[in-house]
Amino acid sequence: LAGGKENLEGNLKPEMHQSVVELRTEVCPDIHDARRQVVSLRSELAAVAARDGLKIASAGTHPFSRWHDQPITPNERYSTIVQDLQQVARTNVIFGLHVHVGIPDRHTGIDIMNQARYFLPHLYALSVNSPFWQGKNTGLKAYRQIIFESFPRSGMPETFESLGEYEDYIELLISTGCIDNAKKIWWDIRLHPFFDTIEFRICDAQSRVDDTLALAALMQAIVVKLQKMRDQNVSFRTYPRRLLDENRWRAGRYGLDGKLIDFGRRREADERALLTELLEFVAAEVDELGTHSELAHIERIMREGTGADRQLAVWERTQDIKAVVDHIVQETYEGLDPGR
Repeated sequence: LAGGKENLEGNLKPEMHQSVVELRTEVCPDIHDARRQVVSLRSELAAVAARDGLKIASAGTHPFSRWHDQPITPNERYSTIVQDLQQVARTNVIFGLHVHVGIPDRHTGIDIMNQARYFLPHLYALSVNSPFWQGKNTGLKAYRQIIFESFPRSGMPETFESLGEYEDYIELLISTGCIDNAKKIWWDIRLHPFFDTIEFRICDAQSRVDDTLALAALMQAIVVKLQKMRDQNVSFRTYPRRLLDENRWRAGRYGLDGKLIDFGRRREADERALLTELLEFVAAEVDELGTHSELAHIERIMREGTGADRQLAVWERTQDIKAVVDHIVQETYEGLDPGR
């Protein structure tokens, strides 16, 4: 994409594979600015791609692309990762949505990260958008995380009793040569090593802008809710990774159509019912943040289905994997101005 980095003023970043780029917004004061930036960046990228006769597409995986056909981007950092991880890195042709939510300080951030882990399977179920891998229907609503789980230091993090315990862990990994910095912590949620943010990393990349913003708004509301509870000396219960991983698996396998474990009640519950409870849990924060429109779109996803559901519907109707890609492209361009 010649000229892309210049046109996008630093908001475009090459990824490990040459067929992949990362778009990143500036810091957004609110969800409305986030929407403006996402639409603008996608539109500009689409315009740059069009000059070379290309289209852009956003999903958790490419339905039929094969990883061994994708060249690695010439870059010292990526070369180091490939040298370290070998085929684990080469197969990593997957695409995620990463959302940063600001925090007042890193002590607060560790507490919020510990508690927000509970909600990750719910966010994951809403975001599933990778049912196909290398031309095959995997039978899962999200296959992206299955690929990424081969990376070290990925998946659901454990809890940390304090910021000090977390920093000791990072220092140990650096001093023993496991990592050179904490950016190589690739958990589903992490305290960002350089910014005062909680970074949610569990979600598949979304095809539609509206889905992207709805998920970001829900993450923001969760963080604000947990921060307010902390300010009142109240905390949400934390659960061990071994339990949360059960819900994480179910979310990726079934999306919204499955059941997660309600650990407090010690029983299964429909995912949509649990999401309704989550929306009620953050309702006051949504009022404060002015994100009613975005959270209403969460309800639309719950009614109409996820990106994976729509991909699978195209497949069932056409039995044509290329038609699935055409569908992803169409959704990626919804609401954009690629002729700018």
